[in-house]
Amino acid sequence: MVTLEDVKRNAEIHALLRAADEQLGVLGYTEHGYRHANLVAHIAENVLRRLGYPDRRAQLAAIAGYLHDIGNVVTRTNHGPTGAVLVFPILRQLGMPAEELAVVVGAIGNHEEDHGSPVSEVSAAVIIADKSDVHRSRVRNPNPTTFDIHDRVNYAATHSFVRVDSENRRITLELTIDTEIASIMDYFEIFLSRMLFIRRAAEYLQCAFTLTINGQRIL
Repeated sequence: MVTLEDVKRNAEIHALLRAADEQLGVLGYTEHGYRHANLVAHIAENVLRRLGYPDRRAQLAAIAGYLHDIGNVVTRTNHGPTGAVLVFPILRQLGMPAEELAVVVGAIGNHEEDHGSPVSEVSAAVIIADKSDVHRSRVRNPNPTTFDIHDRVNYAATHSFVRVDSENRRITLELTIDTEIASIMDYFEIFLSRMLFIRRAAEYLQCAFTLTINGQRIL
């Protein structure tokens, strides 16, 4: 079976992910490189494991999470479906069976809130993991005086954690935001659609979704 480590060792995937992140940097986007890929892979796998899904489904979530942004190497627009098409032949060459390929490319192709939907438990886990990654370590701009709202909100987020309560079927995104840098309203101005997308994904997994900011329940 193809593992996440097999995917990480693949030179073609490595090159595409690196170039995708570099190009997004040129366009002024926050970090979408190996840090983000590894974190999304870890969280997606952890969500399914804690909810009791089979180990292999959790591993597929990790693989899809690691690869979800690879389509940015072509263009930011519709990078989900583009990435799904890009990785299909690579994963097939690595030996992934068609049944698993279908799940992985479906998750990659559906991870953006504008055009995607949670279409499997793997897809739902990737959505939750991707949209929860708000943190100052993603900000590339070294000059706070020139931050746009995305930089400011990400920089204000000093802690982000996805808590999975399997007993009560609840997924909670716990954030700590420095309100001297960005207000909670700033956060919702740019991330409300993402939070609603996470809620849809959590509901697919038969879980409730909760958002807490600075210890206070917001959603």
